[in-house]
Amino acid sequence: MRWALVKVSLAVTAMVVVAFAVPLGLVIREMARDRAFSNAEREAAAVAPALSITTDREQLERVVASAGSDAGMAVHIPATGAGSRNGAGSGAPAGSGGGEADGATDIGRQRATDEDIAAVREMGRASTTEVDGGSTLLQPVALSTGEIAVVEVYVPESAVTNGVNTAWAVLAAVGAALIVGSVAVADRLGVRMVQPAQRLVEGAHELGEGKLGARVPVEGPNELRLAAVAFNSMADQVVQLLANERELAADLSHRLRTPLTVLRLNAASLGDGPAAEQTRTAVEQLEREVDTIIRTARDAKPQTAAAGPGAGCDAAEVVRERMGFWSALAEDEGRKWRVAGADRPVRIPVARTDLAASLDALLGNVFRHTAEGTAFAVDLHNGEDAVIVLVSDAGAGITDPDAAMARGRGSGTDGSTGLGLDIVRRMAESTGGDVRIGSSVLGGTEVRIWIQLDGQAAPARRGHRGSVRRRRQLRQPRQGATINRSRSLP
Repeated sequence: MRWALVKVSLAVTAMVVVAFAVPLGLVIREMARDRAFSNAEREAAAVAPALSITTDREQLERVVASAGSDAGMAVHIPATGAGSRNGAGSGAPAGSGGGEADGATDIGRQRATDEDIAAVREMGRASTTEVDGGSTLLQPVALSTGEIAVVEVYVPESAVTNGVNTAWAVLAAVGAALIVGSVAVADRLGVRMVQPAQRLVEGAHELGEGKLGARVPVEGPNELRLAAVAFNSMADQVVQLLANERELAADLSHRLRTPLTVLRLNAASLGDGPAAEQTRTAVEQLEREVDTIIRTARDAKPQTAAAGPGAGCDAAEVVRERMGFWSALAEDEGRKWRVAGADRPVRIPVARTDLAASLDALLGNVFRHTAEGTAFAVDLHNGEDAVIVLVSDAGAGITDPDAAMARGRGSGTDGSTGLGLDIVRRMAESTGGDVRIGSSVLGGTEVRIWIQLDGQAAPARRGHRGSVRRRRQLRQPRQGATINRSRSLP
């Protein structure tokens, strides 16, 4: 906007300067020419009274010399009027008293041609003609004898252009000063308009980056001032809403302490045994998670984790850990389960807690929405640019995957809060990946989590089935039975 204002001001001022300076320069040149020829006419008029009185050469030479223009003036007297020294004023008859009666008398240097002089004498009015180095003014003067004499006044080119170049230089300097001044004023006005807009943009970026204290000074034009006031009000409202949400999350989480305490006491009374020990471990972990939620929710300055070099976790280790936790419940319900691809490290740019929460959400859905004895599997595939986590089951499947993903965005129905898929989706999208729901080879639902390793945008949608096949084994820990099956990778 700033440079646009400068360009507009430059163009407008330049057009105005040209529109006024060019005609004014031409007028100045014409005025100088008129001034030069007006001076020549005055010089010729100074000789006219003497010619009307006498045509004597000596007297006319003195008149021309007294006018101060003897070098640039010439007087052309016809032959018939050159015979008397005193002309009509002396009373002498024509042709007497002089040896000049036989030819015309010329005083001074002639520059005009004889044809131009004869033409002026015949027309009886003044005329100008071009000669070498300038112009001449030919002024006819009537003699007492009735003849016409011609006074020639030389006007050099320097007299015609005298002061024109200086005037043009002054006009150019004034025009340049006007252009520079207008550009400077436009630039200052542009700065006054652009700087508040830039501060508004910077404040929006800071607020988007999680800097909730970002505010914009109220300054600049009235429109930008109103925008700054609206932005600051919005930022205050965002801070208040986040604070309310944190308080609400903390209060809801704190309410879980009482049932957790009862659960912990009941778990302590279960006695010894693997199931009792696993129950007590799960209760302790649940208490830690609730405490973490309360502390995080109470934090007035939420921070965004920055993913630097080496950040993330080992997905294979997290998968083994969470499957070890859920396997106990699977054995109790008679479910067959399998883990594939978690036998070697797989680094992903996701926090350990986020991946564990996503797996718990999906496996919890399997146990919650499928009947006891339904088999399930977790597969981990490591590619060059992405890691794929597949959670599949042999249940009834999902008839409307789009609606299920919509519930994951906060509109839970059918007894579902919709938070599980939302946790998974946000974890995948934080890396540039995505989540898709399809049908598994087990006959039920398959949730595919695509985790980008390079943080680029999510890949274009492809067919759910690919061309690579692997042999997998489904096992049931209690009975030791195995099930071999063929499976297409996405």
